[in-house]
Amino acid sequence: MATLNNRFDFVYMFDVQDGNPNGDPDAGNLPRIDAETGMGLVTDVCLKRKVRNYVQIAKGLSDGFDIFIKEKAVLNDEIDKAHDDSEVKGIKDAKEKTAAARRFMCKNYYDIRTFGAVMSTGKNAGQVRGPIQLTFARSVDAVATAEHSITRIAVATPGEAEKQNGENHTMGRKATIPYGLYVCHGFISANLARQTGFSEEDLQLFWEALKNMFDMDRSAARGLMSAQKLVVFKHDSVLGNAPANKLFDLVKVEKNTDSAPRSFKDYNVTIDKDALPSGVTVEELI
Repeated sequence: MATLNNRFDFVYMFDVQDGNPNGDPDAGNLPRIDAETGMGLVTDVCLKRKVRNYVQIAKGLSDGFDIFIKEKAVLNDEIDKAHDDSEVKGIKDAKEKTAAARRFMCKNYYDIRTFGAVMSTGKNAGQVRGPIQLTFARSVDAVATAEHSITRIAVATPGEAEKQNGENHTMGRKATIPYGLYVCHGFISANLARQTGFSEEDLQLFWEALKNMFDMDRSAARGLMSAQKLVVFKHDSVLGNAPANKLFDLVKVEKNTDSAPRSFKDYNVTIDKDALPSGVTVEELI
């Protein structure tokens, strides 16, 4: 696999219509918001989950593309697989064994060599700092959260049916926002990629996941979520040629309507390519 020789920074935009992009369990699963500004929030953990799910579907947990943090996984059992490997098992020195187990986990688990992991909860496989890091996604404008009453024409138990004399209705609640355009910023370190074995092939799979992961993650609760824009800044060097924040400032998102935005068409996205620093190129992958 080709070694990653360039630093990347990127801006990822996605939107939601009539859905809950990321419920907050500490607030009755209402959409996450910044309490001071009313801007909607989607955590980096939520986005990484969708990337993991896409890779799991696309690669089918094939060699080198297993997922460490997957549904119903027992993490220590996964770490045990590294220590049961013939090459690792034969090592006597504890530090060398941990380092070998760490290499095994990076080689076999896509999400570890991409996002990193703490693997010292059982048999020690060390810690990995992943080359790809994401910020929380924040909506461009304040979002209006709403709760809707919903009805199910069935009940769970005979006792409930008896109390309702056979009417059999169950009331529930559903939380949504009518529309929100979210912006996430990401960073890819070529230096850390070399340490974990994250390759050019892995990077292309990551871009593919950002483009398609919402189509693999549909649910009634999330409404219509869509990837709308992916702007990638590529540096000529491993360490980078400009600060990430200066590059992000070149991407402008402006509302083009006086009414409340209800689609991506209500925004203009521009990139000031004339102000690109030397040694940095930009590409729009979506």
